[in-house]
Amino acid sequence: MGKSRSLPDPIMLLSTVLLLAIGIIMVYSASAVLSFREFGDAYYYLKRQLLFAALGGVAMVVMMNVDYWVWRKYAKLALIIGFVMLLIVLVPGIGVVRGGARSWLGIASFGIQPSEFMKMCVILFLAKLLSEDNVQITNFTRGLMPPLAIVGVTFGLIMLQPDLGTGAVLVGASLLIIYTAGARIAHLVGLAMIGVVGLIGLVLAEPYRMKRITGFLDPWQDPLGVGYQAIQSLYAVGPGGLVGLGLGMSRQKYSYLPEPQTDFIFSIIGEELGFIGGTLLLALFTLLVWRGLRTAITAPDTFGSLLAVGITGMVAVQVIINIGVVIGMFPVTGITLPLISYGGSSLTLMLTSLGILLNISRYAR
Repeated sequence: MGKSRSLPDPIMLLSTVLLLAIGIIMVYSASAVLSFREFGDAYYYLKRQLLFAALGGVAMVVMMNVDYWVWRKYAKLALIIGFVMLLIVLVPGIGVVRGGARSWLGIASFGIQPSEFMKMCVILFLAKLLSEDNVQITNFTRGLMPPLAIVGVTFGLIMLQPDLGTGAVLVGASLLIIYTAGARIAHLVGLAMIGVVGLIGLVLAEPYRMKRITGFLDPWQDPLGVGYQAIQSLYAVGPGGLVGLGLGMSRQKYSYLPEPQTDFIFSIIGEELGFIGGTLLLALFTLLVWRGLRTAITAPDTFGSLLAVGITGMVAVQVIINIGVVIGMFPVTGITLPLISYGGSSLTLMLTSLGILLNISRYAR
């Protein structure tokens, strides 16, 4: 490995810091009413978000200065730890149920979400596996099936929680890595068709998932039930207009829109900052993804390139799903908006992952 540049990609770093700063401001704006009603403290969620941002910021700086090649040695161990955590969280009495999913490990209000940790573990392991000299990715059985088996088992464990949104992000980022590594399009298209059939089966297997689909297609069919979140989200985005109602002036955060500080924070952004504010936020995400892909293209080795693709893909897929849900393009999935939504595990691990990506950018050609 050659000598690193003196600084990581400045545009990527700046866009990350700006998104984090906007997220902290919007978490306070979206959660102040809810915080005061539930805890008697309008700053409850803000203080916790600042703590998570500080922890994640420290982790990002550390990762930014540690040679990314080091993580190749620990890829298998990280994957094993991730699988163990996914199994432990399913044990009644150990795994904590929040939002209808047994997806948390922790004590009281503090906890970690193993599925968030596992996303990075799988990305790291796939980058290692598919960058080895003897990989035969164009061969279906010997090259393509091993990584797909890992992704499939991981997705299955996440679905036992159940957490379809996180599973979808994992699969999306993993497929981007596999495609970049040289997998044949015909193989991936065939598997995608099988995946669609499997997804339909998952939807039909659980009545609540079927309700989400029908609620997505026609939320007004059950406006106080399964269609409630989608309708209230559009009620927030719509009145925002071009410039918004003004920072802190949201009406929907007054107990109308559920979880305004997490899954639906973009609704509040649209309501308070309008089309212009939402567009500027998307521009920052686009900038971050562009620099991530540029890092992947200019990385000095295959491992770094695939790792950069995976991290960038994770960000992009999560943004697309979250905003797609908010504006009614996708069914409600429970996915946070990277760097913007309130959350401990998601924010800390996202900043850690971006620290690795920034380190890769220091070696870019």
